[in-house]
Amino acid sequence: MARVVVIGATGHIGTYLVPRLVRLGHNVVAVTRGTSKPYLPDPAWSQVESIALDRDALERQGSFGSTIANLQGDVVIDNICFTLDSARQLVEALKGNVQHFLHIGTIWTHGLSEVVPTPEDVTKRPFGEYGIEKAAIEAYLLDLARRENFPATIIHPGHIVGEGWAPLNPAGNGDLAVFETIARGERLELPNIGMETVHHIHADDIAVLLIQAMTNWRAATGEAFHAVSPGAVTLRHYASSIFRYFGHEPNLAFAPWEEWKSRQTEENANATWDHISRSPNCSIEKGRRLLGYAPRYSSLAAVEESLAWLVANGRLRT
Repeated sequence: MARVVVIGATGHIGTYLVPRLVRLGHNVVAVTRGTSKPYLPDPAWSQVESIALDRDALERQGSFGSTIANLQGDVVIDNICFTLDSARQLVEALKGNVQHFLHIGTIWTHGLSEVVPTPEDVTKRPFGEYGIEKAAIEAYLLDLARRENFPATIIHPGHIVGEGWAPLNPAGNGDLAVFETIARGERLELPNIGMETVHHIHADDIAVLLIQAMTNWRAATGEAFHAVSPGAVTLRHYASSIFRYFGHEPNLAFAPWEEWKSRQTEENANATWDHISRSPNCSIEKGRRLLGYAPRYSSLAAVEESLAWLVANGRLRT
């Protein structure tokens, strides 16, 4: 079994990943800022070595990479790297000191969906700081893997869902009021004709894919994989399904983008545009073929589990 260092261990992915690693017999080092707890309790956390580090401060000092390398992990999983400079500092310190490095990217590295379902190896044209930086990290890691045999694997999640936090809603933003409108059976207005897509993934399915990549090391190194559900959903279908989940027939209206935008907060409109302008619809065939990836949750099943948790914990008014 391996010594696995998980950076960002108590977040969306780590909440599910760390207990799975412990139950498989791995020695897990959980690196966090020291202020957060996993979203769900699990007795496996009592067997984890926890270390609090301020990544931003250590990176400014130029010592974050060496600090992680000194933990002597066989495997390092980085859930929270967002810039190329940050990735370089860590990876340069890990060269020759790690058996496998796994980086969490994003399906936003693709930019606009041009071919659907979108495979990992199409030409990428990202836009927006987040997608551009993540695409640069991916290119850097894959180049190192091919030129210097650095054992890197990139996992690109879709919109992460799971118990403990709110899923991306059918309007393409994070406002819980959208789900509350649906739960009451009231009319929900969507932009355009609701045919843009979103592509969710349950955090536990990401955890499973990471472990499959570790297990199938030779097939996984030097490769990038999508971590998404078996199928994207249109906003229209997503909203209709959630109406039915709450016991109502769909009650939808539609408006042209500029008109719809005028009735939203700036924050919600910007978030919706970020999602529908990309309209992701990603393929998981490569993960199936090389790693045996078979996500347990559909997009809607993952969302429904999250909604049930939100209702049970008083976070969603129905």
